Amino acid sequence: MNFRNALLATTMLLLPLGAAQAQQVNGIYIGAGAGVNWLQDANINATGTLADTLRARGNTTGGDVSFDMGWVGVVSLGYGFGNGLRAEIEGSYRENEVDTISGFRGAGPVRASGTARSYGVMANALYDFDIGANFGGVSFLPYVGVGAGYIWREFDDVRANVLGGAVRSDGTDGRFAYQAIVGAAMPLTQWAPGLALTAEYRFLGTLEHDIDTNSGGGAFTVARTGTKSENYNHSILIGLRYAFGQTTPAPVVAPAPAPMPAAAPAPARTYLVFFDFDRADLTDRARQIIGEAAQNSTSQGVTRIEVSGHADRSGTPQYNQRLSERRAGAVASELERRGIQRSNISVQAFGESRPLVPTADGVREPQNRRVEIVLR
Repeated sequence: MNFRNALLATTMLLLPLGAAQAQQVNGIYIGAGAGVNWLQDANINATGTLADTLRARGNTTGGDVSFDMGWVGVVSLGYGFGNGLRAEIEGSYRENEVDTISGFRGAGPVRASGTARSYGVMANALYDFDIGANFGGVSFLPYVGVGAGYIWREFDDVRANVLGGAVRSDGTDGRFAYQAIVGAAMPLTQWAPGLALTAEYRFLGTLEHDIDTNSGGGAFTVARTGTKSENYNHSILIGLRYAFGQTTPAPVVAPAPAPMPAAAPAPARTYLVFFDFDRADLTDRARQIIGEAAQNSTSQGVTRIEVSGHADRSGTPQYNQRLSERRAGAVASELERRGIQRSNISVQAFGESRPLVPTADGVREPQNRRVEIVLR
């Protein structure tokens, strides 16, 4: 599988997902992912006796080693601050088989064998963009990140027969590492609150490693020396992330007000439709409540139905305004489906400005995530 095919496979996996609203992380989360790893061709430079032998034979002391497509696995533990910022600790493992070694004058690319591994720990800082992104009906939350840490590189019996002799690298060396991350999270809250599917591209690089190398036979002096090697990785991963502490409250209907005296005008009747955190889609219970409102509006001769969307104070005021608009629109569309004329429905949205339960900024309050239906 080449890099382009891996990217295509990632895209195809994302398309079938539903359109649940993505949300920023607030609190502790865990994550894990796996995918393909393309280990960039590495420049290698011999040192010590091996370098002296190559110079004496008229060869350069450097060359390139290429690798087959490999795999990568990542696990992480992090904390989201509710404003888009996240910090996490990550453990990773990458493995690629060696393909060829080139650079020996007159020898051309030489088939090689062995395995290259990279593993270690990184500290990452990431930012989620709350822009209401949607592609093909799939809502997602894009993010970027950078990281720094320490990565060990291991050459496991990497060898090549060249110039009548053999060169073999077998050892481990740790170096400072850095990485860049670009990804997107798609909610799977229909399976569990706080669960999301992630898709990422990562670039991981390290400072130059120095791996133990043996040479002998043919033109080579038998010696134990070293080989300096680059380590640049491009990875595509699919994973799952779970944020703790998120709940899905059941929607409830508000009690009807006490009847007014016969001589007074008929009282307005209010129905409350509640929504899951950061969601604008209707549950079965929500549709039941809307159905009751539609039926009563017909039987009671209601002339106007007011639909008002609201949100809690978790997230920015701008985002909550858009979210309350989507919630009000979803309820109005369901009323139309139940036979109510659109001209009889008044739709408005108040964002986080009219909470049912007053809270501090950033607090998730289930009763504030609602749409009010008023029959007049």
